[in-house]
Amino acid sequence: MITQWQDFLTTQAAPSSSDSAANRLFDLTHFGLLAVRGADAATFLQGQLTNDIRAVTATQSQLSGCCTQKGRLLARVRVLQISDTFYLQLPAERLLALCKHLKNYVLRSKVTLEDASAELLRIGLAGADTATLLADCGLQLPDAVNALTSNGEVHVIRLAGALPRVEILGDFPAISALWERLDAAQVRFVTADEWRLLDIQAGIPHIYDQTAEAFVPQMINLQLLDGISFRKGCYTGQEVVARMQHIGTLKRQMYRAEVVTDTPPQPGDDLFCAASTSQQASGRVVDAAPIETGRYAVLAVVEISAVTSGEPVRLGENGAVLVLEMTEVNGA
Repeated sequence: MITQWQDFLTTQAAPSSSDSAANRLFDLTHFGLLAVRGADAATFLQGQLTNDIRAVTATQSQLSGCCTQKGRLLARVRVLQISDTFYLQLPAERLLALCKHLKNYVLRSKVTLEDASAELLRIGLAGADTATLLADCGLQLPDAVNALTSNGEVHVIRLAGALPRVEILGDFPAISALWERLDAAQVRFVTADEWRLLDIQAGIPHIYDQTAEAFVPQMINLQLLDGISFRKGCYTGQEVVARMQHIGTLKRQMYRAEVVTDTPPQPGDDLFCAASTSQQASGRVVDAAPIETGRYAVLAVVEISAVTSGEPVRLGENGAVLVLEMTEVNGA
């Protein structure tokens, strides 16, 4: 179905940049879907993810994390349930590594794990007229962030953002027909970088290959995104995460930032501050996307003491200075 979808997109207008206030349409197949099925699927995920899987329903998705035993994030996922299948959505580059990790814990559980990225196509819609555009297509804008509505085989998840923003999942006939209707309504097909920018502006982080095992969940503010349950019980890495929350001191956390540079920032890039007392870099880039030529929006995990020192935080030891601010969850 992915090949069929890519062939379909070649018949459409090429993606472009747009006015940030415009209604915009996105191809989201750069995210992958890991399907978790079987009689023990819910119990299995409850023992592996940071959030309480019991809160995932036919009308509610959630953000969650999957950690190593040392509490380091291998992936930050969105969990949703359609019929009897749980889907974990994450950047496609991390899907096989997450699948391999989780299979180590299946043991005798009645659970199967497989790449389901071709089962459901994924597109995004963002803009002030999102609710009206959905209604014209027979779909409903969910009332709250992370809520899910369904109409037949088409599923809509509301996402955080200053403007209404949704992800839509479905099979090829439904999604291609929906795409054509939105295109006819003058909704503009734009690049994946613009979706990445919307996530950054909303304070929504992703874990990529370059940042796998770099952060504990609280460093990327997962607790502020309702992505951690501190009451659910044990899961892999839970002891470290709980200790950090209840008796530890968080020394690094995620900030939103902007930077002007000729060199595009990349996830995993080291950050430096002269006031740092660490023997390592003062922080790392979590994600970055262009705002305009030479200007980038960034999510960065940085030493709190370095930020409060007032000394500049730079990309590289002598690189461009980041203008930092606390992240907020828009629309959550």
